[in-house]
Amino acid sequence: MDSYFLGIDNGGTLTKAVLFNARGQAVASASARVPMQRPQPGFTERDMEALWQANVAVIRDTVAAAKVPAESIRGIACTGHGKGLYLWGKDDTPAANGIVSTDGRAWAYARQWQQDGTADRVFDRTLQTPLACQPVALWRWFQDHRPEVLGRTRWVFAVKDYIRFRLTGEACSEITDASGTSLMDLRRSAFDAGVLDAFGIADIADKLPPLRGSTELCGHVTAPVAALTGLREGTPVAGGMFDIDACAVAMDVVDERYLCVIAGTWGINEYVSRQPVLDRSIRMNSLFCLPGLYLIEESSPTSASNYDWFSTLFLEPERAEAAARGISLHALAEEMAATVAHDAQSILFLPFLYGSNDNPQAKAAFIGLDSAHSRPQLIRAVLEGIVFSHRVHIERLLANRATPPEAIRLAGGAAANRTWAQIFADVIGLPVEIVDAAELGALGCAMAAAVATGQCRDLADAARQMVTVKERLLPDPDKKAVYDRKFARFAKAARALDDLWNDEA
Repeated sequence: MDSYFLGIDNGGTLTKAVLFNARGQAVASASARVPMQRPQPGFTERDMEALWQANVAVIRDTVAAAKVPAESIRGIACTGHGKGLYLWGKDDTPAANGIVSTDGRAWAYARQWQQDGTADRVFDRTLQTPLACQPVALWRWFQDHRPEVLGRTRWVFAVKDYIRFRLTGEACSEITDASGTSLMDLRRSAFDAGVLDAFGIADIADKLPPLRGSTELCGHVTAPVAALTGLREGTPVAGGMFDIDACAVAMDVVDERYLCVIAGTWGINEYVSRQPVLDRSIRMNSLFCLPGLYLIEESSPTSASNYDWFSTLFLEPERAEAAARGISLHALAEEMAATVAHDAQSILFLPFLYGSNDNPQAKAAFIGLDSAHSRPQLIRAVLEGIVFSHRVHIERLLANRATPPEAIRLAGGAAANRTWAQIFADVIGLPVEIVDAAELGALGCAMAAAVATGQCRDLADAARQMVTVKERLLPDPDKKAVYDRKFARFAKAARALDDLWNDEA
């Protein structure tokens, strides 16, 4: 009997389930959108029960569409957006809405800890700078604003750990997600009481589930879940991993040769290293899903979520045209952007709807518009602005590498948009490689399930068996001078406006 592995991916916008065979080929999938709730400016939340029901639906639909025996689904693993906060109550119901990684309500705590020296005092253990969207800051916000929620909380989860809990009934905190929370001593791979005390959140300690590895078995599908989904009761469920790790392994980024760039809800830029970066020049060190390795990360909410917002608000006529032609809105927008040469417009777009690379209070802006500009030029400016924001992070990463990467392995919305992917190659000045898989996050956690159930020796072995690169785009050296000038203006504009955003705060 053939073996199959189910990957479940809860990102910032969509819930997806994908069933893969042992060669990494998708055989069935389903997706659902859980509405985002924005009760106040800067808040982004989701109903946790609605999220679980969406997971049940996509698992059920995927299993039904696959038409394979339930017992041939050998293992399951989950991935999802990092950071955020999902609180499970002592009464076995959600204690509050789930908080997504684009939430900025706790920005003042992160800034205070940087200004008063708290972040410096714990850096030798956390190896990262606290962020507004991490559990460390969000828990402090709840202490001050909704302490009753904390009083009824039993478990603190990342989103994928919450879904695994609902699948198995067993509470675990998987290590890649946990290592990006500013709650751990990364050198010891353990939650740290001294860190919690320093941030004033010692009361979170008994609500942190036991730590588990990405490929470690963390329970089995329960009978009630089997009845709801069509899965076999007792199907093994692995730890899974943070989606930036899942995408990395699904692109065969398991060593230091490549730079991994994910243009998703967040702009993620990362590489694998045997040593953390300790000079504070990058924002985040976390534990990678392969033992003994770190993930060196620069990220911000400045990527494809900004493009989705622009498309929703400003491309309504194109939406109707795309529907009439039977193509996606993004495919039509890509055609329009491709008609604009790299030097044919000078509009700058600052993709700061959810904060900038360095300032959570920053706002988005178009700069340099005049009456002669066209809609295709605006689309091109949005795509370029997002890539410029990635370049800010990538330059910081490259400064910490002894040797340049062989290529960028690209995932997210840009990987499906050839024009956008070529802009990445031209702006960054490195080859861009795209993997032959549409759902990299789901594939990465399916690979974890394959390891946990003995199909593969480890994740590097899984990558060799299940990953194929389909395209390589080379940078155009003739475009370098123009893009360097545009990028310099982008960086200058972002710096110039920083005081304005700070005044608003």
